[in-house]
Amino acid sequence: MADDDPAVDLADRLTLPDDADEEEAAAIAAAVGAHVRDGEAAAAAAAADGEETWDGKRWAFAGRLDALQGRGARVPHGSPTDAWAASGRTDRF
Repeated sequence: MADDDPAVDLADRLTLPDDADEEEAAAIAAAVGAHVRDGEAAAAAAAADGEETWDGKRWAFAGRLDALQGRGARVPHGSPTDAWAASGRTDRF
């Protein structure tokens, strides 16, 4: 793995329970690894389809809502990716 690989950063931050035996630790690591791979695969599939998503923009939009409306709310998955269309639905976020 390269130093700029997100998995390296995750491995540095992953903590296991002190009382976990070797099998439990392996199961936890496998589950976390599968979750990360699934997320990467979904992002790659969306990028390959040319489908626009809110990935990486949801928190910025929540910050704008907080600044303009005094309440922060994340954009739900499945919301229109057009910011103008999404802004018309902020009362439902």
